[in-house]
Amino acid sequence: MRIDRVKLVTELAKRDMTQKKLAEIAGISRATVNYIRGGKNCSDEVGEKIAKALGVDITEISE
Repeated sequence: MRIDRVKLVTELAKRDMTQKKLAEIAGISRATVNYIRGGKNCSDEVGEKIAKALGVDITEISE
């Protein structure tokens, strides 16, 4: 799965949330968030965790 980095950054900004806070809420490492923000792929499970932490459907942030 690939998360759209622009959409991810936009959702973080809307919520005034840092990558660190997203990682804590989603239960993943900050390095993983940084890796995804850099445009890398992630597992479906990690994508779902990020979407849930942001309060959006996965289709809203995936490419």
